[in-house]
Amino acid sequence: MSAPAVTSNDIILTGDRTTGPLHLGHFVGSLQNRVRLQDVCKQYLLLADAQALTDNMGNIAKVRDNVIQVALDYLAVGIDPAKSTIFIQSLVPELTELFSYYLNLVTVARLERNPTIKDEIKLRGFERDIPAGFMTYPVAQAADITAFKATVVPVGADQIPMIEQTNEVVRKFNASVDAEILVECRALVPENGSRLPGIDGKAKMSKSLGNSLTLGASADEISKAVKMMYTDPNHLRVADPGQVEGNVVFTYLDVFDTDIEKVAEFKAHYQRGGLGDSVIKRYLEERLQALLEPIRTRREALAADPAAVMEILRQGTDKAREQTAATLDAVKRAMGIVYF
Repeated sequence: MSAPAVTSNDIILTGDRTTGPLHLGHFVGSLQNRVRLQDVCKQYLLLADAQALTDNMGNIAKVRDNVIQVALDYLAVGIDPAKSTIFIQSLVPELTELFSYYLNLVTVARLERNPTIKDEIKLRGFERDIPAGFMTYPVAQAADITAFKATVVPVGADQIPMIEQTNEVVRKFNASVDAEILVECRALVPENGSRLPGIDGKAKMSKSLGNSLTLGASADEISKAVKMMYTDPNHLRVADPGQVEGNVVFTYLDVFDTDIEKVAEFKAHYQRGGLGDSVIKRYLEERLQALLEPIRTRREALAADPAAVMEILRQGTDKAREQTAATLDAVKRAMGIVYF
């Protein structure tokens, strides 16, 4: 991870949009870190259903139903509710109230310049038909972060502009009330700084693109996904030299196989020719099956008792509201709008 290191004094705020079960890209990019961080500092995990609605109002049921799916993924990979607070965003109204105040500190022009927003708008093909909630979600994210006085936010490199905009909101608010009420945060980016590519070789793994492998995937689904993985389109015969760069199978082996020397041998053999795609795919499948089988087993056991999972979320949401209520009260008092 990037320096400076996280300490026991830090407060972590992170989460995921509830638009689908989590996949291997999430596991590499964030979930492993969250499991580790819960033993180091105070951590809040947000199930971002309200944020997911900013571009899913036509499919509200999917967003709602995936609240428990994402929660199952968290618990299955080792998030401990005794150490991390897991909560549902839409059930914490203090976040919405903070968001409404912060909107007055941000201009439309500034939101349009946010590189992350620009990229997401292009990806979704909104052009000028942009839902207002989607355009302003950097401000909503600022409310999420500052409500918990988070000092560290684990994000991908593409999300750094969101953290910068959050800190702009913090500085503008504190200046407007002439007091240090809100706390600035810093981004914590994984060392590799990049996303796990989709199985089709595209830069981003995404369920909507059909190129992901979920954490709860069955053995057959894992096998099928590996067989479909993008390799070297010019490696037509086993005897032909193959390209390692951009070859998704080798990208995944670099991430998921701890035997670095073995992977290096495979790469050298592939580059000089004589190693078939089926051999390296079979080897990768063994690694992924070993990784995902225990996660899938735990997930299935947890899914058998959805009421217990919901109780974890209820308790976490109650705990989250205690913190956000305290922050909101401090914000309103600083603004002078506590009248009674």
